[in-house]
Amino acid sequence: MKFARKMCIALVLALTASVLSSITASAITFTPTSGVDEEGNPIPLELYSESVYMMNLDTGDVIVDINGDEERAPASLTKIMTAAVLLDEFDGDAERMKAEYVSAGSEAFDELYGTGASTADIRPYEEVNYYDLLAALMIPSSCEAANIIAINIAGSISEFCDMMNEKAQQLGLENSHFSNAHGLFVSQNYSSCHDMAVLCKYLLDKYEVFEEIVAMPTYQMEATDYHAEGSLLINTNYMLSSSSYYYYSAVKGIKTGSLDAAGRCLASYASYDGYNYLIVTMGAPMDKLEEDVERGEEDPDSFYANDVIYYNMLDHAALYDWAFYSLTATDFINPSSEVTEAVVEFGENADYVNLKPAEGYTQLWPDSISVDQVERQITVRDNIVAPIEPGDVLGEMTLIYNDEEIATIDLVATSRVERANLAAKLEIAKAFPGSTEFKYAIYAVIMLFVVYTVGYFIYMQFKYMKK
Repeated sequence: MKFARKMCIALVLALTASVLSSITASAITFTPTSGVDEEGNPIPLELYSESVYMMNLDTGDVIVDINGDEERAPASLTKIMTAAVLLDEFDGDAERMKAEYVSAGSEAFDELYGTGASTADIRPYEEVNYYDLLAALMIPSSCEAANIIAINIAGSISEFCDMMNEKAQQLGLENSHFSNAHGLFVSQNYSSCHDMAVLCKYLLDKYEVFEEIVAMPTYQMEATDYHAEGSLLINTNYMLSSSSYYYYSAVKGIKTGSLDAAGRCLASYASYDGYNYLIVTMGAPMDKLEEDVERGEEDPDSFYANDVIYYNMLDHAALYDWAFYSLTATDFINPSSEVTEAVVEFGENADYVNLKPAEGYTQLWPDSISVDQVERQITVRDNIVAPIEPGDVLGEMTLIYNDEEIATIDLVATSRVERANLAAKLEIAKAFPGSTEFKYAIYAVIMLFVVYTVGYFIYMQFKYMKK
């Protein structure tokens, strides 16, 4: 009985979902552009990062996907998962985090000595509250903060990694595995731009304290016995700093990552003019490119003369420029327009009915691509029989661009067609002699006649023998 009940519930949910959703959409991605050439053709945007994943936070639409599922060393983007485990433990309660103080000894620091690990200058056995640890983790990318969090939340770094991987599994991160809390070491520590985007969206949607901290250009930690005035934290994401060449006013966070084995990585999100986008990139060059070295030598006063160029931030700025100034919410379907008609059999008042889309469809669309390039394929169901009610689904329209399906929208009847019962009966009667059912009926009558005849013959023989 329990199994039957579960099956019934599952069936109801499935049917409900099919009724509520009249649009089936497929992710369509675009090639970002940097303008047009002399002939008016779009110029593809040249990106430095090897993996790129960009999504619209309002709709969930994937805008750009370049090697988005490729497993890569995420460097300090690993700390985003460390933050997720911590925030889950406190349910994002900032006041509780500020009220609880923890510390750690050599078990949190020994593996970091001599590695050049980023730090917030937290000392062994220094008492720091969890809010400040989260700030140290996300703003200057403190590796000791990651280990202190891990040891105090789980008892050990290895057990904390189990929690990280359990969280990855809960979120459906199929290309991620974590073997440390800070991302400094790469052995069995990997993720993908897609997975990191899912993780970032989860944290932005669920925890205001995460959104608050990752947007801070600077932060002053609370005073401790080791730091009488508290430590000043400076964000490694220079897109947040108004004094930096990389400053981008629309950017709100989130986290940088740099490692020789990973390249320069960056997760950020930005809001402008009602649009919100999230970008995760991995594998931008660590060292200045040769052509940029030459540019810097030719013009010592230029940006290219700097010792370090953060190519990951240049990529994010270029992608945001393209999205904010080139992508527009475009209406592809007018829900009031009749797009075709369907033949209806046995109709009393009509032998056809007009069809229209069940609802409209809007998609972010680049201004460099004409909407006329989107093909509309219409399919109407066969053998439609009255009665028909307004809203009955009788077909579908599929939007296709560049051989890729954008969306499929149900087509519904716009009016009622009542059933002509007499005409239906006459048509059925007319068709019956040639139908399979009629043949079966004739066969059954013949068989009954044969059985009756044989039975009657046997009966008469038996009766005669008795005489």
